[in-house]
Amino acid sequence: MISHTRIGTVGLGLMGSSIATCILAAGHEVTSLIKDMSTAGEARERIRGFLTQLRGEGLLTDAPETILDRLTITDDVTRLAGIEVVIESIIEHVDEKKSVYQRLETVLSPTAIIGSNTSAIPVTILQQGLTHPERVLGIHWAEPAHITRFMEIICGNDSDEQYAYKMAAIAESWGKEPSVLRKDIRGFITNRIMYAMLREAFHLVENGYATIEDVDRSLRNDLGYWITFAGPFRFMDLTGIPAYLTVMKDLFPDLSNARETPAMMEKLVAAGAKGVQNAQGFYPYSTESAAHWEEQFIAFSYDIRKLARKYSSDAIEPQS
Repeated sequence: MISHTRIGTVGLGLMGSSIATCILAAGHEVTSLIKDMSTAGEARERIRGFLTQLRGEGLLTDAPETILDRLTITDDVTRLAGIEVVIESIIEHVDEKKSVYQRLETVLSPTAIIGSNTSAIPVTILQQGLTHPERVLGIHWAEPAHITRFMEIICGNDSDEQYAYKMAAIAESWGKEPSVLRKDIRGFITNRIMYAMLREAFHLVENGYATIEDVDRSLRNDLGYWITFAGPFRFMDLTGIPAYLTVMKDLFPDLSNARETPAMMEKLVAAGAKGVQNAQGFYPYSTESAAHWEEQFIAFSYDIRKLARKYSSDAIEPQS
């Protein structure tokens, strides 16, 4: 059974730990390759905390300690020998990622899937120079990976689609609702659409049409109300297709098509802003309020997961 197979991961930073938590919670044994064993204790405690959250939400029956017994952390790549799926989650750097894949190819079978948790690097670039590029896929997760149902599985030019659909089946057993991109494109689905939205949001603020607060408020109370229930195409079905064509003809020529990054963003980053991570962002934060926003985001993520499952396609579509 899928749930009892051994899964490998590479990297146990914040995102890597969240990914490992998701896989452990689904019932797998997990072997995690890291660069520096001095960070292993910190990573294990982070995963313990994530598992404790899941248990508190009623999403786990086993105790966190029992689940942690299925986790092996190592700096020895040979410990991944025999594993059929390895998920890499290290820094977004092409050479670093390709170096990891070259090491993995020395111990994995030719049919073992190598998945890269990349947000924007074209998978085709990551495949170059590998002995078996056909089994390399992009595996794009959303944060927090152990809570959200999102996943994009991306084929590069050299990918064999059978591996993508095998990965999708495994991901569904993890509680994910994966999408498969059959062709490689920079940014994939959600990032391309989100960054188009961000470009327009900056355009409105920087040109004085609305404040940051107004833009956030409008999107929360419109897009935020329907996007979990229906994607854009389903929403057009629900609300009447012809009107959208009329608006498109009028609005598309007027939308921002800026190619340069927003000056407002450049200035903020130059000043050292990292958001709630260092209590410095688009909004003012104290240390306490930043921590509170992080806590509320996790709580909301659990709540929206429950709501999404209640109104999932499986729950809505009539049974034939």
